[in-house]
Amino acid sequence: MKQALIIGASGAIGGAVATHLEGQGVAVDRLSRRADGLDLTDADSVAQALTGRGPYDLVLVATGALEIAGKGPEKALKEIDADAMAAQFALNAIGPALVLRHAGDLLPRQGRSVLAVLTARVGSIGDNRLGGWYSYRAAKAAANQIVHTAAIELARSHRDAIVTALHPGTVQSDLTARYLGRHPAVPPAQAAANLIRVIEGLGPQDSGQFYDWKGDAVPW
Repeated sequence: MKQALIIGASGAIGGAVATHLEGQGVAVDRLSRRADGLDLTDADSVAQALTGRGPYDLVLVATGALEIAGKGPEKALKEIDADAMAAQFALNAIGPALVLRHAGDLLPRQGRSVLAVLTARVGSIGDNRLGGWYSYRAAKAAANQIVHTAAIELARSHRDAIVTALHPGTVQSDLTARYLGRHPAVPPAQAAANLIRVIEGLGPQDSGQFYDWKGDAVPW
């Protein structure tokens, strides 16, 4: 791996992945709202940030939020709010889709490359045993479908490319601080090492799939 683009590099996971890769001698381009004004909910902002970039060996979309505008995950159906749900979809599903619009230019036509989107195990329909978190779950499930569909299309023009959804596990960050409960969490640096290990082990046959931080397939 020589060139990488980390979108959401000001976040805990994105920043840790960028730092880890730089430590391996990879040239990393970092993009984020905080540092660059990148607004993943705005198509023009995404296009402006990505046009003319690439090709990269790795593109990682490490954006996302559990809480938006003070609205946290719902515990019951009666807590569903249309605006809050729309905001979740805008950031956690449409945002990655707007990045994937540029995948054909961001990835090389030949040679191994990876475009990975951080989603979440709670977006798995098959693994949903607890309920709740309607908007976040649904947005992440939509992101998984977008990744899977994009992988099918890109395989026609980028045969060696791998497009995948990744679950990073529970990571110690501002995003998760209020929701850890009994769930063990790992520091961002450990999460980054786990994700990079999984990414490095993927082949074209794995494109379009959903994996966790251990490299195990997650049910849709």
